[in-house]
Amino acid sequence: MSALATEQEAARPAVRQAGGLSLALAQGGIEFKQFVRTRESLVFTLLFPVMLMLIFGSIFGSVIITPEGEVPAVTLSQYFVTGMIASGIMATGFQNLAITIPIERDRGVLKRYRGTPMPKWVFFAGKILCVAALAFIAVVLLLGVAVALYDLRLPDTGQKWFTFGWVSVLGLIACTLCGIAFSGVAKTGRSGPAVVTPIALILQFTSGVFFEYKDLPHWMQQFAALFPLKWMCQGLRSVFLPESFASQEVAGSFELGRVALVLAAWCVGGLILCLVGFRWTTKREG
Repeated sequence: MSALATEQEAARPAVRQAGGLSLALAQGGIEFKQFVRTRESLVFTLLFPVMLMLIFGSIFGSVIITPEGEVPAVTLSQYFVTGMIASGIMATGFQNLAITIPIERDRGVLKRYRGTPMPKWVFFAGKILCVAALAFIAVVLLLGVAVALYDLRLPDTGQKWFTFGWVSVLGLIACTLCGIAFSGVAKTGRSGPAVVTPIALILQFTSGVFFEYKDLPHWMQQFAALFPLKWMCQGLRSVFLPESFASQEVAGSFELGRVALVLAAWCVGGLILCLVGFRWTTKREG
């Protein structure tokens, strides 16, 4: 009898773990359905980056940004695509969560959730799973448009696919954690877009999304280097642009080691900011 009891006791953590995983998956499914049913979020988060790609790609499609004879020719639209993929990841992580969480807080959804017996980590797990699914869809859409219309070449080696994977994952984790942490800045749900959107636009303009990063003013480069988006763009350029294009970077190389270090540091910093700054209730509720 004691042996049976010991086996049951040993099995309980596995049961609890399986139950927690099921709860997280269910919460993730709920978050995804809510997102899809909100047309404004669907258009702004998933379709807006594609629309920008189509507009800027059509304008700059014939502009060559690498001297012929020195490195393989690259059009500005192909350069722009790498930044838009990084921006799509930022939109699904940082912008999406920093805007939607204040709305849920303002409506009392977070307060009611905290009052349920559901573990708090399940709420965040659901958000993360939803963001991961949205980021995957966004990247597939952007890659599909870029390959079909702008002759973007997909990675042709396993190493480049691996680089694409870890840059995307680290960038998504950093943006997701920063989005959760930054959700505490907006005082009300209505003020969320007004607070978050200008920051996202500033980062896009200074991080080499709409323009060549090396042509930006030095102070702007220094500013952008403090945030994840610049490093995501740089890492993705190493994947989708010719290897010889590294000489066109400010440092003369893609600096993948530094890309990994900065993105990992933002993952740690974002987690700390979440633990310190996330709020379940509005400031007026205390």
